[in-house]
Amino acid sequence: MAPVTLITALPTFITPEEHRNAVASTPASFSDIPPVLRHKEESVSVTLDPPVPGLTAEDYASGTLYVIESVLVFMSTTGRGFQVEYPSITLHAISRAESGPSIYCQLDEIIAAEEDAGPEEDFASNMKELSIVPANASALEPIFESLSLCASLHPDPASLSDDMEDAFLDADEAGLEIFDGDENEEFSEVGRVRSDFISNNRYAPY
Repeated sequence: MAPVTLITALPTFITPEEHRNAVASTPASFSDIPPVLRHKEESVSVTLDPPVPGLTAEDYASGTLYVIESVLVFMSTTGRGFQVEYPSITLHAISRAESGPSIYCQLDEIIAAEEDAGPEEDFASNMKELSIVPANASALEPIFESLSLCASLHPDPASLSDDMEDAFLDADEAGLEIFDGDENEEFSEVGRVRSDFISNNRYAPY
């Protein structure tokens, strides 16, 4: 799947309060509960490099960002927009470049190469760069936290087991300290979600 999908309507989502009410009502299937909107930011501009065919400079100029648990969405004031699947986001960070503060993301699509390619050419990468610029610079931190939280719910299933095994095997050799919650350390919301996932408590209410 391409890292960026064009849309003209928002995907289904609910607010955290609606999610709490839905869980409290004991639905027939929790999987039927729509994904939660973790952050909404109006007056946002974006850039995509390389650009996506079908979107114009006007589409990128102003819109609303929706950080939903299922996908990251930008909906322009023109009525056109795009969504990004979280596994496609290989890097996200707060950038404070001279051009102005933003959320910087690398979007990556792995494409199978030709059958006769060599062992080191089995996959090709189709990378895009996404910059998210809110009019209110103070929104960078909550956008980043929400993006990190949602991304943590979508680990790469192919590499998760290997990464977890390597992390435990290499911790002592690397001299890493294992967090055990002592000495009044505090988890951020992102940290709690990552911890919940590792403990297989992904759906535990916060």
